[in-house]
Amino acid sequence: MRPTVHDIAAAAGVSLATVDRVLNQRPGVRHVTREKVETAIRELGYVRDVAAANLAKGRTYPLVFILPASDNSFMHGLNAEIRQAVLRSSAERTNIRTIEVPAFDPAALVSVLEELSRERPCGIALVATDAPDVRAAVDRLVRERFPIVTLVSDLTGSLRHHYAGVDNIAAGRTAARLLGRFLGPRKGEIAVLAGSMLVRDHRERLEGFTAVMAKEFPDLAILPVLEGRDDPEVAHRLVADALGNAGIIGVYSLGAGNRGLIRALKEKAVDRVLTVIAHELTAHTRAALIDNTIDAILNQDAGHEVRSAIRVLKAKADGLAVIEAQERIRLDIFLKDNLP
Repeated sequence: MRPTVHDIAAAAGVSLATVDRVLNQRPGVRHVTREKVETAIRELGYVRDVAAANLAKGRTYPLVFILPASDNSFMHGLNAEIRQAVLRSSAERTNIRTIEVPAFDPAALVSVLEELSRERPCGIALVATDAPDVRAAVDRLVRERFPIVTLVSDLTGSLRHHYAGVDNIAAGRTAARLLGRFLGPRKGEIAVLAGSMLVRDHRERLEGFTAVMAKEFPDLAILPVLEGRDDPEVAHRLVADALGNAGIIGVYSLGAGNRGLIRALKEKAVDRVLTVIAHELTAHTRAALIDNTIDAILNQDAGHEVRSAIRVLKAKADGLAVIEAQERIRLDIFLKDNLP
């Protein structure tokens, strides 16, 4: 059995109130008595349950989520999951708020981080734009003892404490293998739609995708990346223009903006059969899977990512270890046949 505060009190020959004062580093305990309690703690191997102690004290964790202001369905879904977390705030002892910044704007993100350094929340989760100024701002906050979690898109090389998201290189490799297998012996060109190469998740997906394509499907040529800024209208225009190229036989959408992609694909449906792999299961991509506009969807669970970020930020605020296996975000593959 785990030792308790009662065991410590008995071993040190003191009252429970004295043990509580020592554990919470409050004054009013003589030096010799404090040493007796600390010796009993060491000898018994007592490990304090910080979470339970905080619950007893009624501690609340103010947390901030920084998201890009973007008209894409995945970010709408991520926002919805954060709103669900807000509804659980009383049970989880959190006080959560969301700040939106312009998408793919490093300066705006840095400005928000600098403002938060003065407010001192218990933790910050952000969808990172991978830029030197953002990395420097995150590192400053970590050195100032702010728990930081990157969400969906990582900031590799920074001092951030944890990344809540899928392995994006593996996601890109998976997309390439699916697309190559679906196309079989056909030869042709592949159009790639991204949001922006300023975010690491899009760059890593492209890296994994191109590596597998070059090695295993050399008859499929990857065209220059279309950067749709995760904007449905921009994505529609770029994809519609690209599909004027009769050599395109496949499309990989590695970011958001899928509403614009789907509209462009439907407009070209009478011209040819295209094989399409996209990311994120939303109402729009689900419908496109069902009507065969899209062949497969790679999905990350936004709810799991939000819950993971909250658990990690609270653990870091308390100085507790993170259970890595619990925080691993899996990559799901959906066809029209296995939709949840």
